[in-house]
Amino acid sequence: MKLYDITILTDSRFVNPVEIDENIRTVLIEDNFAKEALERKGLKVARTNWDNPDFDWTDTSFAIFKTTWDYFDRFGEFSKWLDDTSRKTKFINPIETILWNIDKHYLLDLKEKGVNIPDTMFIEKGDKRTLLDLFNKSEWKDCILKPSVSGAARHTYKLNKDNLSKYEYIYSELIAEESMMLQEFQYNILSEGELTFVVFDGKFSHAILKKAKAGDFRVQDDFGGTVHDYFATEEEIVFAEDVVSLCSPIPVYGRVDVILDNNNKLAVSELELIEPELWFRNKPNSADMFAESVFKEIKSKGL
Repeated sequence: MKLYDITILTDSRFVNPVEIDENIRTVLIEDNFAKEALERKGLKVARTNWDNPDFDWTDTSFAIFKTTWDYFDRFGEFSKWLDDTSRKTKFINPIETILWNIDKHYLLDLKEKGVNIPDTMFIEKGDKRTLLDLFNKSEWKDCILKPSVSGAARHTYKLNKDNLSKYEYIYSELIAEESMMLQEFQYNILSEGELTFVVFDGKFSHAILKKAKAGDFRVQDDFGGTVHDYFATEEEIVFAEDVVSLCSPIPVYGRVDVILDNNNKLAVSELELIEPELWFRNKPNSADMFAESVFKEIKSKGL
């Protein structure tokens, strides 16, 4: 018998913190929603940081990614951990989904399946072209530069012809180590914000609207962005569920981030299947929907 049926994965900042700021408090609240909902299903639940050297991963039947929000800053280490630990326990979402979704090249797969995404150019590691070369090729007035593996707006910059030289050096350092992406800037993000649709087992749960602070384009709260409840339209719900339906297997849980593109059409900005914030605090009963989806998955795998 395993000690735990499932272990909630976080990062070390959120395990027994000495000082609790608003961000940490929110993480603890959200993870507790998940833990208690899973326990109500009769599961034995642990919670620890993914890089805990003292945790024996053979002691848990499953591990579920929840708030591992340092993985993109330690990607080499995290990748090795993924490979090692996937041999000792089962991941939710499964390892195949994690490996696909961890790199934003997945957007091209979605586009090939008919999903609308912002116009995007991927630049592979070691590319010798300058930002000016790439910007001129794109013919965009404004664009966004960011790594293909990223989170929390890591190295995310808004570029135009007047500020390109400011970012040439940091770009040259980044592209030597990792692949990058350029996207045409979508102006509706400034006025309309970004919609987030939370989906469990392929079914819509609830929606959130994220808005950037005045003068910024980043909707993350790290940069002053705000979160608002949002009542999704039927069109938006169908769009989000259709996007998730294209994944194989259907993810146990996920988040579809959507914007209005420059043609005022719904477009996927990101599909988060690894460690998405799920905003249980905005709809507490959604934690039980999450737990039911997880419970169904682990029972299907023979727990």
